[in-house]
Amino acid sequence: MRNNWWKIWSAVLLVYTFVAGLLGPVPALPLLQETIRNLYFHVCMWFAMMILFTVSVVYSIRYLRTLDLKYDIYARHFAVTAIVMGLLGYTTGAIWAAYTWADPNKPLINSFSTIARDPKLIGAAIALLVYFAYLILRDAVTDIDKRARISAVYNIFAYAILFPAIWILPRILPSLHPGNDGNPALDVKNDISASMRLVFYPAIIGWTLLGVWIATLKIRIQLLADKKMMS
Repeated sequence: MRNNWWKIWSAVLLVYTFVAGLLGPVPALPLLQETIRNLYFHVCMWFAMMILFTVSVVYSIRYLRTLDLKYDIYARHFAVTAIVMGLLGYTTGAIWAAYTWADPNKPLINSFSTIARDPKLIGAAIALLVYFAYLILRDAVTDIDKRARISAVYNIFAYAILFPAIWILPRILPSLHPGNDGNPALDVKNDISASMRLVFYPAIIGWTLLGVWIATLKIRIQLLADKKMMS
């Protein structure tokens, strides 16, 4: 139980996120209205994604320093879990945008086509595609040691692209996305109320812990499978 406290906290925080996020008070902001509740899912999943990608690249650097293959396994599974969080965040964000940026005089499908050309969504798609290429590259190399070295170097390269693609370049270009001139959801006056912050920050921790939980389970499964193959 002492080693699983953070898993319990993950479950508790996510239950709190869903209950308080869907039932708690939110400000009646123009355009957003009740859809602002998606902040607890879309934005918080993106925060979790960034944290998990950071953990992944740290393990890639540790592999290059030690050549211990277990760190390559850690890096891979944290990256995979981060990609899943990124896809969930991208999907919830695209759906949210379709209904808040939609032109009421045009079909919803036209709104999706407009949103797809937004710099922030394009940057996010590029970042995720770069990490999909990381997984494809791993499967293309059969030699274990060579695959680990190439993957580690590529992971560092992918991480270097992640921040410009998501946080820097889209803010230079005109975008419909809220917070284009600052940090979305972090400005009390313009983005969220103080009561929303009581859910927002726990939601980030909850989604991140869930991602770590999934990644560690996948790591344990692979380590057991590798041990069984060697025995």
